[in-house]
Amino acid sequence: MIYNNFGELRLSALGLGAMRLPITGEKIADIDEAATEQMVAYAMEHGINYYDTAWGYHDGYSEPVLGRILSKYPRDHYYLATKFPGYDLANMDKVEEIFEQQLKRCQVEYFDFYLFHNVCEMNIDAYLDPKYGIFDYLMKQKENGRIRHLGFSIHGSQDILTRFLDAYGEQMEFAQIQLNWIDWSFQQAKEKVTLLNKLHIPVWVMEPLRGGKLASLSDEASGKLRALRPDEEPAAWAFRFLQGLEGLP
Repeated sequence: MIYNNFGELRLSALGLGAMRLPITGEKIADIDEAATEQMVAYAMEHGINYYDTAWGYHDGYSEPVLGRILSKYPRDHYYLATKFPGYDLANMDKVEEIFEQQLKRCQVEYFDFYLFHNVCEMNIDAYLDPKYGIFDYLMKQKENGRIRHLGFSIHGSQDILTRFLDAYGEQMEFAQIQLNWIDWSFQQAKEKVTLLNKLHIPVWVMEPLRGGKLASLSDEASGKLRALRPDEEPAAWAFRFLQGLEGLP
């Protein structure tokens, strides 16, 4: 496993995300907990120490399932990230209630990483509105040691990113963006990385394979990629690109 230093922490370059866990039927809430536990065990055995979930994943069942599974491991063996659900504007005045429930769901006393979730056009005004007290509350939890590192994820435009950073950038310790060799241009990932690097805010990569879609390409798409580098699997050079080790071919 490749590891990256983040302050005093040593984070695995690959993390395990809990947005698309195996399910037992057609309902996204019906998580196959036994299969998920096997996945976590495999990840642990192979050096992955970063685990990412969120309030709304799997209709609210991701956090408790991951919490039950991770509770079987020593707390200092993993880093846990979750997020405030800003994608639902009805939650904007419930930051304290939601945060306390998240700690219980995940069976922890603190989160290693906590994010403003999905900063975008529909919620930027609410995130920046002091009447909801989201920023102030999360900063207080950080002061109290219940959040070790505070950051955000974003699917919005470059303008939205700029607005968010103008307001909270000095307090943001990391940013999670959708970054893969399609979204490098499609979702302005290149511009976002450039701005974040300028502000010395570390970048977390989400959707490196676009939910697995880039791992099962059509024959036509796969052929185009292989033509760029005939002797190498696309996933291999894509990973090095995401690690900043080289540019696109």
